[in-house]
Amino acid sequence: MTAQETMKSKLLGKIADRTAVTGVIGLGYVGLPLAMEFCEAGFTVLGFDVSERVVALLMRGESHIQDVPAAKIAQFVKSGRFVATTDETKLRDADTISIAVPTPLAKTRDPDMSYVIAAAETVARNARPGMLMVLESTTYPGTTRDVMQPRLEARHLTIGSDVFLAFSPERVDPGNPVWNTKNTPKVLGGITQACTDVAAALYGTCIDHIVPVSSPETAELVKLLENTFRSVNIGLANEMAIICDHLGVDVWEVIDAAATKPFGFMKFTPGPGIGGHCIPLDPHYLAWKMRTLNYKTRFIDLASEINSAMPDLVAAKVALALNDESKSVRGSRVLVLGVAYKRDIDDMRESPALDVIRLLEERGAQVAYHDPHVPKFRDEEKEHAGVALTDAEIARADVVVIVTDHSAINYQHLVDTAHLIVDTRNALAKTTPSKARIVSLTPRAVNGALPATAVER
Repeated sequence: MTAQETMKSKLLGKIADRTAVTGVIGLGYVGLPLAMEFCEAGFTVLGFDVSERVVALLMRGESHIQDVPAAKIAQFVKSGRFVATTDETKLRDADTISIAVPTPLAKTRDPDMSYVIAAAETVARNARPGMLMVLESTTYPGTTRDVMQPRLEARHLTIGSDVFLAFSPERVDPGNPVWNTKNTPKVLGGITQACTDVAAALYGTCIDHIVPVSSPETAELVKLLENTFRSVNIGLANEMAIICDHLGVDVWEVIDAAATKPFGFMKFTPGPGIGGHCIPLDPHYLAWKMRTLNYKTRFIDLASEINSAMPDLVAAKVALALNDESKSVRGSRVLVLGVAYKRDIDDMRESPALDVIRLLEERGAQVAYHDPHVPKFRDEEKEHAGVALTDAEIARADVVVIVTDHSAINYQHLVDTAHLIVDTRNALAKTTPSKARIVSLTPRAVNGALPATAVER
């Protein structure tokens, strides 16, 4: 048996009998759920994060991630199966390390690789023969080979022989009641076949279906394709909303009717913009990489342009709605419903609500918000505290703007109580017309007919 085969077989044996210590760098929306799955599979898990607040909270058995119950964390902390730390030297005890750190965009819309580079250097400083390293952070094709591999080789470690290196894109969908870390298929690609084999063995212990691919570049590109696909199709749905508004047609009726086709169509819906860590950012990683190769990604750029303009469209809709009430935006009380980027979660990353609030405040509106999942938040300028959704608060508002359609909100009561509502999510489609005047992204068909003013356009 060669030295490579010996190192590989030893690590595979430790994975099989669960004596391997699994390390996870980054204990956020991706890393913490993954750490819990490793614990469930019988491993001892070492979680590393630079945030002392996060580490202290986790070691108290508390959770900062909505999809991870505090009781589960407390259970594994008490048993000693999960330990969180800010001490990077503890990573030397790990046999495997999964890296799940943020990959934001700089203000220039170029990739900010500082978190990945810092994690790569942390891993390299503490690496030893017989370890597996897997990068999960969404990034541009070539990152694993160009950023991770050289730092390990600088420590005189041979990839595929001394240590094993792979990329496996995270596919977390916060708040999804059906698909989670365990049952979402896991794509992975190693620098060598031995790297792929070891990574597949590790993740196969806690994830239902493993999808090996031929290289880390393939795996990196898979994630970018997935979210570019969503970005482009959401951009198409948003442009269709603009088209329907000009034509006086209900875009929601068009989309619902098109969705009855059993083949060749996938339903996407318009809204106030796109949010979350993935869809607004990931396509820019691919666009940036292709610019370095002198290629312009036209679909990606156009979709981004359309999606990024939706908060401005919402602000304009609010202004026109108030104008029809003989009111100006300046001085009007605007109540925004929902600041999380999507329904029934507390995640505000890249939420279009932040842009809607900023644009309305720039026009002089007095903006309040209500979100059952986000009682308060801080942006770059100030602290924001939510208000209770009382009848008095609704009546006080000159206009209510539905930006995120949380299911905890009683929309029929809202329609019965409010005076003017701008609905960007079609949240009021199933309500019975009542007191409120409702303005949607496009005219709404009620009882099978459009308003006369829309038909006459």
